[in-house]
Amino acid sequence: MKGNERRIHIALVLVVLLFTVLVSPGASVYPPNALAQVQIPDLIIDWNIPELGERHVGDMLPLQALHVYRDGHVEKVKHRLQWKSSNKNVASVDSQGLVQFTSQGTVFISVSDGRVEDRIELVYREQRKPRVTVIKQKGERYQIIRKAITRMTLEEKVGQMMMPDFRRLQGKNMNALLPQIADTIKKYELGGVILFRENVGSTDQAVRLVHELQQAAQKFGLLVAIDQEGGVVTRLQQGTELPGNMALGAARSQTLAWKAGDVIGRELASLGINTNFAPDLDVNNNPDNPVIGVRSFGEDPQLVADQGIAYMRGLRHNGIVATVKHFPGHGDTAVDSHLGLPTVPHSLERLSQIELYPFRQAIAAGVDAIMTAHVTFPGLDDTKVRSKKDGSKIALPATLSHKVITGLIREQLAFDCVIFTDALNMQAIADHFGPVDAAVRAIQAGADILLMPVELKKVIAGVLEAVRTGEISEERIDRSLGRILTLKIKRGIMKEEDPETVEAKLIHAQETIGSELHKRVETEMAQKSITLVKNSGVLPLKLEESQQLVVVGNAYVENLANALQKYHDLTRVVRVEQKGLTAEQWKQVIQADVVVVASSTSDVQGRSLADPHMKLYRQIIEQRGKPVIGVGIRNPYDIMAYPRVDAYLAQYGFRNASFAATAETLFGWNQPTGKLPVTIPDGKGGMLYPYGHGLTFGRGASK
Repeated sequence: MKGNERRIHIALVLVVLLFTVLVSPGASVYPPNALAQVQIPDLIIDWNIPELGERHVGDMLPLQALHVYRDGHVEKVKHRLQWKSSNKNVASVDSQGLVQFTSQGTVFISVSDGRVEDRIELVYREQRKPRVTVIKQKGERYQIIRKAITRMTLEEKVGQMMMPDFRRLQGKNMNALLPQIADTIKKYELGGVILFRENVGSTDQAVRLVHELQQAAQKFGLLVAIDQEGGVVTRLQQGTELPGNMALGAARSQTLAWKAGDVIGRELASLGINTNFAPDLDVNNNPDNPVIGVRSFGEDPQLVADQGIAYMRGLRHNGIVATVKHFPGHGDTAVDSHLGLPTVPHSLERLSQIELYPFRQAIAAGVDAIMTAHVTFPGLDDTKVRSKKDGSKIALPATLSHKVITGLIREQLAFDCVIFTDALNMQAIADHFGPVDAAVRAIQAGADILLMPVELKKVIAGVLEAVRTGEISEERIDRSLGRILTLKIKRGIMKEEDPETVEAKLIHAQETIGSELHKRVETEMAQKSITLVKNSGVLPLKLEESQQLVVVGNAYVENLANALQKYHDLTRVVRVEQKGLTAEQWKQVIQADVVVVASSTSDVQGRSLADPHMKLYRQIIEQRGKPVIGVGIRNPYDIMAYPRVDAYLAQYGFRNASFAATAETLFGWNQPTGKLPVTIPDGKGGMLYPYGHGLTFGRGASK
């Protein structure tokens, strides 16, 4: 009986405490989860947190109010707040915490939830660029990141460092949150997930999935990541399909690169995706590179840095975490790290001039995160390890190298934000290291987040054991946690007290994805990137209605023909099959007034002289006495295999906008202004066309 009385007494005390919170002044601002914990949170302004920096460029500064709970977790507050400005002549603040500066001076901005208040001091100066200096408030109440870490269990800390993928389950694409996935997120307190094309179908489905993923998160919001570079690496199945990075390199416009990042960032944000593994800052100075190629902005480090940073800022404009990759550089490789372990043999001096330059510039520009490369760099780290694949000695990949991650990135380049590994299931790692060994080595090297660890449960258990045995110190784990939580707070990736309904998110996403404004950017990017590499006086085309135009190719040939048909009705397709052309097809090609060869390659084998399709294209050029025009659909290097073509355009992408831009250019409706972002060699040690080469109609080369 005494036990029952004790339980009744405790229940009555909890009821009284709950009633006290409910009826206290300002209590209505607290959500059900806070009431359930019977705790009254503190209220602070995000920019008062010491880790969030002290400078801001621009005449508007968004401030976020945060409720900080006793268990260390933080939640965003948007409603039932009172924001005030101490000097409206300097700046005003709206009900959402957006500060608008109107004249130079100092202002205090305060926020109250009816019970607790915080304020921040801002100094605004108009020099070459409008700039805000933040004078942070001092005190223990602002040490929220340190407090959160001290109140987390070791299991919670390690979970925050994991970012698995859930592409398929039981033979089906994972496009809705299944109970077992939700349980995994909750059980391990996962810090993030990465999505792939298998996960994101329609706009509505993608919004609901991301919403459900965030609902499954516990104390902290999830980093929901994706590889949405544009061009060949495009995961979203709906929306704007930008031509890609090398197209931006050809266009030579930082403004356009910013627009590209802005469009991608806006569409990702509307879906709830908050992290993009882009831009790619690899300097593609190896024409034989099988994995980077047109994913790079080009071969010049300055061009890559300029375009990449502009793109990064476009992403960040929408609150997206931008992640530059693949450090220290995957551009000068001839092996795909998804399939093998590449090596870049250059010295540190050479790497500093070429590969490292864009990353150094991005760090100076304040990039959020870096992704490492599964590439060996003996000039940086010549450590040899034993491969689990065959027992041979191999060089240590950058992803697992303390000299690269801690020595170079952390110490020499002074980067103290988040470092992601590249996917740990790629063969460059998986073939040579066990799942736990790779994870432990990556953390020891200095990585913060393990992307796509193989056998998640086993890896988490292995990392926990490594901490308990002293192989990894808990202090080392805490340093990563500090960076991860700082990034989440900086980009607003937190739980929300009054989250937006999924219905409201759907409306916004439907208005944003593939909008008319975004499609205009897609068209502009495609048009400005088209590069006229060669023209022996045959372009622009001026065809009579009765003349026949034939498009020959084995990939995307219908796409190009459909675009050309808008300008010339008598356009026909000759698709090249494995056995080559039939007699009837040959007759059609020979008799056509103009032939367009549409080549599409992604590697050195595809554009080799020995490739059957390339042999056929050369035959067509040699046997016809009429014009043959080449179009490099994806790879600008294709002309190496058929250099005697009468004219050649590089379009860098296989999306509809690029085909439309090529058709416009061939018929003279689009003046080509693109410039080669790479050198095109002749395959014999010489050069066919230099970096920066580009023709226009009637005015020769534009350099």
